[in-house]
Amino acid sequence: MENKNLISMLETYDMESGTRTVQKEFHGHIEAPNWTVDGKSLVYNSKGNIYLFNLETKKSVQIYTGNCDSCNNDHVLSADGKSLAISSGYGESLVSRIWVLPIGGGWPKMITEKAPSYLHGWSPDGKTLAYCAVRDGEFDIYTIGQEEGSEEVRLTDASGLNDGSEYSPDGQFIWFHSVRSGLAQVWRMKADGSEQTQMTFDDKWNNWFPHVSPDGKQVVFVAYHKGDVAPDDHPADKNVEIYATSSEGGETTSLIQLFGGQGTMNVNSWSPDSKKFAFVSYRYDR
Repeated sequence: MENKNLISMLETYDMESGTRTVQKEFHGHIEAPNWTVDGKSLVYNSKGNIYLFNLETKKSVQIYTGNCDSCNNDHVLSADGKSLAISSGYGESLVSRIWVLPIGGGWPKMITEKAPSYLHGWSPDGKTLAYCAVRDGEFDIYTIGQEEGSEEVRLTDASGLNDGSEYSPDGQFIWFHSVRSGLAQVWRMKADGSEQTQMTFDDKWNNWFPHVSPDGKQVVFVAYHKGDVAPDDHPADKNVEIYATSSEGGETTSLIQLFGGQGTMNVNSWSPDSKKFAFVSYRYDR
């Protein structure tokens, strides 16, 4: 049961000024904003549904998702802004599968029959989805085409968790995080799964959910304190930080300290001009 004292703060961060702005406070739980390609709205999930938040009016409207009424925080917009891909159970099954529907709402088309599958990336050409999935007890990254009958392709096979797969804006790379080095760290590979390369080397942080800016220059990610969580876990209600680094790798910089974690920034939330990103922080009122 949801804590009635939970407040979710939908925020944006300005990369140039270094300031964070609370766009709206919600009584209850919201998660994982995406920024729409027109720059006018944010998409988020709450209580199994998907919502569109207008940044000017500060009002939300629910996006109709048909039989998918257990949507989680893994949802992505197509590069042309016309379609929405979601991760959700359906009917009596709460196990996550991937679906695609129009951004304005509609009956969803199932993409992955196998489950569980958790969406994180959509190729810029709109043809391929990247996701993490549990198959035979292994948590790895897969891709699949949208055409009927497409088979999923496994890209990682390193021991332990491989998660958070997201395409670079040019479609050449998939960014992800992996625990193969001991802690969760940011990695990058070619879109076909080759040349898997570690991009962060922190010894005090578990780094999750790397998100590449639309101009391809910057990456932001959520960092959990080492020892505060297991490397392969990303719970809510933790003191975390949002870090940034160059898409070429190198030094990382802490941008924000906040109370959150799960739900804060699971999916790409950059503004289309690469100047801001959105996230959710939380607090409990007495």
